[in-house]
Amino acid sequence: MPQQLLRTLTERHADDPVGTLVALVDWLRPGSDEDASAAIERIERLQTAVEADPTLQDALHQRLGDWLDQARFFQVLAGLGLFSRRGFLRELGQRVYERLNPAPADPMNVRDVFYLAFHEADDPEWVAQVPPACWERLMRTFWPSSPDQPGQKGTDRLTREALYALEMLAIWIAAEEFEPDILRLDPSMATRDSSFIALQREVGAHVRDYVGWMDGKIEDLYDDAHIRVLLEQCNEEVERLHRRAVTRGTSISLTHLLERLGQTIARIERLLDILDPKACEQCNERATALFTELVEASAERHGIRPLIRRSVRQLARSVTENASDKGEHYIAGDRPAYFRMLASGLAGGLVIAVMALLKIHILESGFARLPETVLVSLNYGLGFVLIHILHGTVATKQPAMTAASIAEQVELGEHGRANPRKLADLLLRVGRTQFVAIAGNVIAALSLAFLIATVWQQQTGTSLITPERAAYILTGINPVTGLALFYAAIAGVWLFLSGLIAGFFDNRAAYLGLEARLREHPLLQRLLPQGARHRLAAYIDGHYGALISNFAFGIMLGSTGYVGYLLGLPLDIRHVAFSSADLGYAMSQEFAGPLMFALLLGFVLLIGAVNLTVSFALALNVALRARGTRIARPLNLVRAYWQLIRQRPSGLLYPPNQPNGAGNRHSNAAESGDGRAPGRREHRE
Repeated sequence: MPQQLLRTLTERHADDPVGTLVALVDWLRPGSDEDASAAIERIERLQTAVEADPTLQDALHQRLGDWLDQARFFQVLAGLGLFSRRGFLRELGQRVYERLNPAPADPMNVRDVFYLAFHEADDPEWVAQVPPACWERLMRTFWPSSPDQPGQKGTDRLTREALYALEMLAIWIAAEEFEPDILRLDPSMATRDSSFIALQREVGAHVRDYVGWMDGKIEDLYDDAHIRVLLEQCNEEVERLHRRAVTRGTSISLTHLLERLGQTIARIERLLDILDPKACEQCNERATALFTELVEASAERHGIRPLIRRSVRQLARSVTENASDKGEHYIAGDRPAYFRMLASGLAGGLVIAVMALLKIHILESGFARLPETVLVSLNYGLGFVLIHILHGTVATKQPAMTAASIAEQVELGEHGRANPRKLADLLLRVGRTQFVAIAGNVIAALSLAFLIATVWQQQTGTSLITPERAAYILTGINPVTGLALFYAAIAGVWLFLSGLIAGFFDNRAAYLGLEARLREHPLLQRLLPQGARHRLAAYIDGHYGALISNFAFGIMLGSTGYVGYLLGLPLDIRHVAFSSADLGYAMSQEFAGPLMFALLLGFVLLIGAVNLTVSFALALNVALRARGTRIARPLNLVRAYWQLIRQRPSGLLYPPNQPNGAGNRHSNAAESGDGRAPGRREHRE
């Protein structure tokens, strides 16, 4: 079969070397029911067949050698697999256009040949599974080896193009440091010789010496040890910029730029490995490794998802990092912080009781659906903002923040695997703080709602709400006869999204330097004295994400029912704090007895459990993915958690008098719940 294939290629693709390569790869590619072992077997059979027929081998060497003598390698070495320097939006637009109206392939451009040969989506998988030694043997079989054969001139030119690519990549890195986003993160780069500039100078000198050595003008070629030291320093510089971007604000364009810097540094290192004349034995193996990387990059060349996924990841990291900062203030490590969180939850519950009453009266006022939705949404949104301003807490907003803190602790563990006992202790403190915050919300909302309705009835002789509304409320929180838990899950999704919104706008505030802008705002300078202006600027900067996310959360809650109405779907929300207030108003109409009240309260708490579970699961998943980490041994975590509970059962709901060492970081974290945003960690790098 290989001999027949080679003879067919010799006759059919006599004037088409690229067609020969494409047909060879098509033959090597495993079928849908095969794995990489099939490709390995075919490579070995093909190698044997070529070596057994010198005439065929000479014909292939002639054809491929002539092509190699003219093919252009620069774009594949300096471009394929690296983010474009055009920026994220232009790169995205270009990829979309190429998917819709692709440019014709240039057979002399090796980058296009990669795309033609490895055109299947699963090509990177089987190519990577074939051992490098196997690919190396195949390339030696097809690549002309005699000095007088065609293709040897191409080998020399390939080396020179690799050197040119090396020098251009170093120049691009040096130029990147003067990008405005980079200078915003580190202004000192404009006044000092950074490792990026030093790398460009050293690489330029090395390339000149290397060319002189190839031309026989230099006898001994210096090694590249100093360049490799500078590459390590450049990687450290990029990591430092990543950390600053997390705390000082980032954007899609900035993450695209930093990702491109890391890719370019890695490509320079790969080219140095291949060009190292003192490690010729490893050069072929290293070239094969680059070959497999280029195959994967070629498969993603016009891919939209990989571009978005890789660019958005660091932005998501920044968003969740800002959420993590806030999450520390939702974790009570000692009893004073625990009771402060309880007070914050009670304050939030008092406001929610009033909000629930306003919502009931809006619904009973006979408005049309759209104005009713607007009023309900504003009631939610402005009410949540008021809770935040008054230093209250909406307990169910906590998981979106605390999940990011948990992900941070997981990442701190070696290779993303945190100590199970420390992580279990953190989870215990998170759960305990969440319990007391919910208890504060429910107790205050339920009690105040019942008190308001009872006083109203005693003073006026009429019920605050109608019997029909009371019946509707009780039916709505019953998960047995209705969709209460489904509606609670929808509210959990909105809670999760509100956490992302908070992190996003906190990131924007850091990115824009919002406090400094507001301090020097021309209109505010005319309206407010300096002290008031500075206090306002500091408050808005510190609470920017929280204020917007609270309002957005209210809009999402208030508009869900109207969206369901427009779509003809049974959509609504159930929130534990509002359900407890509704229960208080309904019980004032007709108290159903202790047992029924306990059952209904259980339904309310079940709604809260769904709110928390959905919100926390989504937030933790996003936070872990953004940090590129995972909880490696969940069973060990469960055992550690159970062991902590057995050692001190009361610790599940009530903190010890003296927190352990793991809790010291958060011992004062619950200073004021929703109300006091922490300062940003500007110098965490």
